[in-house]
Amino acid sequence: MVKLTRRRFAMGTAAGAMSALGGVWPRVALATDSKIRIGILPLASHAPTFIAVASGYFGQQGLDAELVSFEAAEPMAVAIAAGDVDFGVTAITGGLISLADKGAVSVIGGALQEAAGIEGQKILVSKKAHDEGVTSPALLKGRTFGITTAGSSFQYMAHKIAQKEGFADSDITLKPLQKVPVLIAALKTGQIDAWSIVPNVAGTLIKDGQVIEIGKIADIAPDYQVTAVFTSTANTAKRRELVKRFLTAFSQGIADYNAALVDKTMPTEQTAAVVEAIHRYVYSSQPLEKADPLIRAGAMRISPRARLNTASVKDQLDWFQAQHLVPPGATMAELVDPSFVETD
Repeated sequence: MVKLTRRRFAMGTAAGAMSALGGVWPRVALATDSKIRIGILPLASHAPTFIAVASGYFGQQGLDAELVSFEAAEPMAVAIAAGDVDFGVTAITGGLISLADKGAVSVIGGALQEAAGIEGQKILVSKKAHDEGVTSPALLKGRTFGITTAGSSFQYMAHKIAQKEGFADSDITLKPLQKVPVLIAALKTGQIDAWSIVPNVAGTLIKDGQVIEIGKIADIAPDYQVTAVFTSTANTAKRRELVKRFLTAFSQGIADYNAALVDKTMPTEQTAAVVEAIHRYVYSSQPLEKADPLIRAGAMRISPRARLNTASVKDQLDWFQAQHLVPPGATMAELVDPSFVETD
């Protein structure tokens, strides 16, 4: 792990300026085709990218990285398929699988992952539902569960809950509400009974007293590969070295994130620098002193070295096909390119 300090952040910023002026890093020459655009969402799960930019890891790999903000995962996937953006991190969704089936994108690594003993996504119910007796995931049968859209990771999580507790998917009524803020409002007001979300968002809702935690996704699906790294098939076919260099820099960001906020083995000053880097994109509308505890509380394990749990991805693909949410002929060979990172 490269030590991350405020001084190194300043060096990273200077490195970005050097790249813009055609400068050359000692290890890798910055080539014209090394400009990359990375799709991001303002979520802690994208922290390795933020850290890699702030610490100069992309520059060290000869990459001139530009971050492109999105409000949802699906538009990011479409942009990558079109070649407007080079890399992204997102959940395995019906939309992503369909694009892979068309030969447009490939999953090349893992990112956010449920892990035993590590804070993960929480299963929440409204206070109204809790007062009515919904005190565990087993009692969600016959209840409503919020999702963004059909084919989203939220729908897959509802399936895993039903599967674990021994009732049919159809015994949970799904409520597609399109956007996360709408889901939050619906849960707080009792318009939906349940939802599942990452711990930093869940923690804030629980503190309000209108939402109650009744379980954890890690207990339902302990090895769930929540998000994955993906790129266009044009990149995997024609720019393999660039893809490898991207993953090297991204993996350094992962190592720093896990050391600082998950394993907590990083020194205090360097951890503070990591939090500052993330704060530029996550809870950026709040002052650092308020955002700091929220960022730390939302820390979930991110797959070291971008390792990909292909068994989890295969389970997701099989379920999407069983629900007729993706093309029936979609295959793992089309969805995943396992040649870039370790898999299991």
